[in-house]
Amino acid sequence: MSSTAPLEPVQMQIHAAAKELAERRAAGTSGDLLIPELRPTSFEQAFAIQQTVAAIYKANSNPIAAWKCLVPSAEKTVVAPIYQNDVYQQSATCPLYPSTKGLARVEPELAFEIARDLPPRTTPYTEAEIDAALGHTRLALELIKSRYHTPSEATHFDALADGLVNQGLWLGPVLNPLADLETSHFELSVNIQDGETLQKSAIHPNGFPKAGLYWLVNFLSAQGIGLTQGQYVITGSYAGVLDLPLAQVCDFEYGALGQFAIAFTAK
Repeated sequence: MSSTAPLEPVQMQIHAAAKELAERRAAGTSGDLLIPELRPTSFEQAFAIQQTVAAIYKANSNPIAAWKCLVPSAEKTVVAPIYQNDVYQQSATCPLYPSTKGLARVEPELAFEIARDLPPRTTPYTEAEIDAALGHTRLALELIKSRYHTPSEATHFDALADGLVNQGLWLGPVLNPLADLETSHFELSVNIQDGETLQKSAIHPNGFPKAGLYWLVNFLSAQGIGLTQGQYVITGSYAGVLDLPLAQVCDFEYGALGQFAIAFTAK
């Protein structure tokens, strides 16, 4: 924190929670749920902790480079930042922190590039304005890891404060440029070097992949947060979490949308 003024008790709790979660993320470690007085009990508290983590990272030259989101439901709001040092672009290998079983945990996604700044403003952005600010759409993988030993015991607010199990983002090739491609669903296949093949019917959780993006832009704007040129937005996994081996080439095919090959390595 740059201010030297004494922090209010609630601010002190938010900062203490953020400091612990920021240290775990930086080290690639997990721990117990935060002590009761530091655990968030509302969206506002959880988002404040999350954004304080972002401020800590920005002060250490690791700003927000992407966001994850979904269209909010009655049960939960999904929104979390992804940091510059954890974003990889079309690399043949992707470093990550493995699961306790020694596997790479990833989610297949599409990533929308912000090609023109969308600064916060008092009036909502229209879908047409947001579309006009977009660049390429890329095949992508969200990299998954919780900073809690027992994520199943964490509340949504616990997870939200911690960035919703995100540990990074791999950006792949640009979406097949053919017009009128169906992006709400596709047949996903992953051919693994050892001979195993995973096949899934991949369906976007919101149906329309840009729906979450449209929501995110205006949600962040209302919080005084803009999206900037060069950032990316992912809007939901098409097939849940995939557990894949390390050090083996995995060939992904997103139906007609495109394909890529990648090997995961342990950080």
